[in-house]
Amino acid sequence: MARLALAGLTVRSLAERAVADGHLPLALDCFGDADTLACAERWIDIGAANGLRIDGQRLLAALSILADTGELLGWIAASGFEDQPELLAAGAALLPLIGAAASDVARVRDPAGFFDFLDAHGVAHPPVCFAAAAAGPGVWLRKSAGGCGGLHIRRFESGAALGPGEYLQCEIEGVPMSATFVANGRDAVLFGFNRLLVRPMGERPHVYCGAIGPVALAAPLRQQLQRLLRAASAGFGLRGLGSLDFLLDPGGCLQVLELNARPSATLALYPDARPVDCHLRACLHGELPLAPAAPPCFSPSFSPPSPPFLSPSAPPPVRGIETVHAGRDWTLDTARARWLSDQSAVHDLPRAGQQFAAGDPVCSISACGATAAEVEADLRNHRHALLTHLEKSS
Repeated sequence: MARLALAGLTVRSLAERAVADGHLPLALDCFGDADTLACAERWIDIGAANGLRIDGQRLLAALSILADTGELLGWIAASGFEDQPELLAAGAALLPLIGAAASDVARVRDPAGFFDFLDAHGVAHPPVCFAAAAAGPGVWLRKSAGGCGGLHIRRFESGAALGPGEYLQCEIEGVPMSATFVANGRDAVLFGFNRLLVRPMGERPHVYCGAIGPVALAAPLRQQLQRLLRAASAGFGLRGLGSLDFLLDPGGCLQVLELNARPSATLALYPDARPVDCHLRACLHGELPLAPAAPPCFSPSFSPPSPPFLSPSAPPPVRGIETVHAGRDWTLDTARARWLSDQSAVHDLPRAGQQFAAGDPVCSISACGATAAEVEADLRNHRHALLTHLEKSS
């Protein structure tokens, strides 16, 4: 059993997995949701005053206090540090960082270096460019090297200038997917593959809303991703849990988008893998779990692709997670907060009095079933019922 600090924009899922694996988490995030408080030994607010962002001074002050106790094994960084690798380094100087080093995170998040790495290994990706004038025909997406969750993505308008850390990536058709893995700096083991739920929200064309998995790819694609992650583990010094985002294009080919060198939300789809234990063993001892003997399969509820790109059968369980966003401006009252807490499929529970603007994340939901189609339908029904109840008269 280890006492661990978990830091990020939101760490509820990671904290619950830590408890399930027999550890004592201390939660440092921007929300302090009710179920985070319920599973964490302690919660510390590290949110910035304006916007959904980690406040560096708050984080470092919290890590300094925790380090003085001498009782923690270290801290794990979740989402929210993509644009602040220097904050990872400063935090690691106070309390051991259990995960990829700040310098390695910075390298893998540098788009020029990352896409050069893909090119050197013969891995396909949508075309990228780093100057507005270099954008060729087609639709281009404006991205930030330090963004996460798709909230930073906009469609590029010809003639606009790029800001610091921005680059362009050609928009191509494909099914958004990810690979969840654990690495030890030399090798990596795949937990599984996931279909990502990505939707437009206002001017943002590709916002991450959730995931369904595990998904089984055809053997050649699995092998290609395994080779890539093994090379990336050694090339970028990847350690611990991570995820690789990619598209499966209409021709059944992989188009890699980005790599996240930290625990992702999709770890919730793999509770039986004991992901926090795997993270600790990989980071502290270089140990990796055995690869799954037979990757699970699922019946795609989306198109394209069709076999042979994805396997057609679906043994249970398939799991799904989804973030629910507010449809309009409203405030959560005590009665609705209590109602939310009684819903077994609802997580990241907001507290009474919290205000939401249209598009804000309200909570998350989960589902489990025999097929992806069943899970996707359950998520859709949960979301509709939840928003109907919460927003009908608030």
